Amino acid sequence: MHHLSRPSRRHSACPRPGGLSPLQTLEGSFLALATAAEPLMLPAHLVCEEPEQSVLPVDQVRTRLAHPGTPKVLHERAWREVVRRARQLGAPWDTVALGMTVPVLHRMLARLGRCDHLERAELEQEALAAVTTALYAVDADGSGVGWALFAAADRAVHRLEYAARRRAQRETGPEEASASRLGQGGDPAASPALASEAGSGEAEDEYTVLALAVRARAVTIAEAQLIARTRLEGEPMQRLAAEREVSCRQLYRHRAAAEQHLAAYLRHQSRER
Repeated sequence: MHHLSRPSRRHSACPRPGGLSPLQTLEGSFLALATAAEPLMLPAHLVCEEPEQSVLPVDQVRTRLAHPGTPKVLHERAWREVVRRARQLGAPWDTVALGMTVPVLHRMLARLGRCDHLERAELEQEALAAVTTALYAVDADGSGVGWALFAAADRAVHRLEYAARRRAQRETGPEEASASRLGQGGDPAASPALASEAGSGEAEDEYTVLALAVRARAVTIAEAQLIARTRLEGEPMQRLAAEREVSCRQLYRHRAAAEQHLAAYLRHQSRER
């Protein structure tokens, strides 16, 4: 079976050879699996009620999933199987799972419209990072598996777009700069863990929550700074990656792990109240 390295290694928002965007790079890897000498296959019954053949290449499965006439029950069945394989088998099925989302992510980003303060590659990377995280967090046996992946991507790109807009406003007027702290009128959904705390109405602001988490050793100072600068202040990952001399991919993974630690800390705090 044709083997590819894990897709996250290629989904960097940093410049890449040939100028391909993260979604273009992923699409190339996905189609390579579908058109190889031994194409990667999935059972045809996942997307066909009365299949004429036992298996289909993964790109044909994706095409049938996108067809409006495909029943919802088949969507559910196919997504559960794709997510299960990605989790249990790893590469190349993780590439398949992400590749299945490409058409929807393209449409999602097109609806977002023009973002003057964001590069398209940065939006694509953020969407893919969110899908990758959701891939290992979603209930693979529940309903709406595919929807949950797309919803995670949608929230992520809107948070990024909002942060970029806020940053641009602060740079163009001193009155906006005075409201730079999110506790004074920002976006409480900038970080998933901080959003849940802000929704409780009991935290002063997100920066205070991070400071308390550092004091409790739930996250390190470096992790708190990473969350604050990228989620709350909207700094691009590329800048921090260069500053910390790590790859964009590593930094996205570091932030995801830090936010998991923060979420666990906040859940514990909530239970003690």
